[in-house]
Amino acid sequence: MAKKELKWRGKSLEEVKQMDLKDFAILLPARQRRSLKRGLTETQKKLMKRIEKGDKNIKTHCRNMIIIPQMLGQALLVYNGKEFKAVRVELEMLGHYLGEFVMTRGSVSHSAPGIGATRSSAAVSVK
Repeated sequence: MAKKELKWRGKSLEEVKQMDLKDFAILLPARQRRSLKRGLTETQKKLMKRIEKGDKNIKTHCRNMIIIPQMLGQALLVYNGKEFKAVRVELEMLGHYLGEFVMTRGSVSHSAPGIGATRSSAAVSVK
């Protein structure tokens, strides 16, 4: 059985990597397309320069950066409000924001309730 080739919106990995920003923006939803059409912010431009330079493990606070083809295969460290979390950019992530892949809130798993947590357990002896 042959390995299935990865595609994004009908385009192969090589086709996507060769796209310029205008052609790529056409394939995006309206919100992302409008954001790219208006241009990158200064912090986003700095991040793109570092990616093009080929730096390893780039740290960024720029959670609102749209993932574009030039970022494919890059390892980024995105800030979640407390620490930097590693993100490896894959083909399926194109068009999403960097912040979508780094959760700002941790998941809570509660243990059993303690003594005195409810009215019925207040009368139970501590022994």
